[in-house]
Amino acid sequence: MTVRTHTKTRAKGEAAFDEPAEEIDIGPLSRMIGYALRRAQIAVFEDFIASLAEVNLRPAQFSVLLVLDRAPGSTQSAVATALGIKRANFVAMLDELESRGLAERKLSVNDKRSNAIFLTVHGRKTLARARALALQHETRQIARLGDDGLDTLLRLLGRLSAR
Repeated sequence: MTVRTHTKTRAKGEAAFDEPAEEIDIGPLSRMIGYALRRAQIAVFEDFIASLAEVNLRPAQFSVLLVLDRAPGSTQSAVATALGIKRANFVAMLDELESRGLAERKLSVNDKRSNAIFLTVHGRKTLARARALALQHETRQIARLGDDGLDTLLRLLGRLSAR
């Protein structure tokens, strides 16, 4: 497998310009699952990030809003665990979502030592728009794979992630 590369170069005092594409043989990387998954993930996430730019959400934030919509009042630790987000990272993300008025913490009625998290009205409206943008993104990705390709990809990814 070869990969086409572009580099930006600049001579002192000159504007940057693209050099012609160069073909690089990546050898055994082209047959490594992890490498192929990472390249695919980057391509999909670049499109997803661009899709959500209108609502200024990152993929992980979108995931949190989706979970809070389905499970309002969940604890911080439950949401972080469900999404595989480290607790310290989740607290910072939740702080940002709260400062933007998308989510709010309230003392849990079941455990006064923990917070329950809820979407705000603004959070629900933002999530509704984000869902529409995410659907457009998913539609583009499925078009690239075809319906059969989607089923195959999801089945194979499920096999890789099974423990």
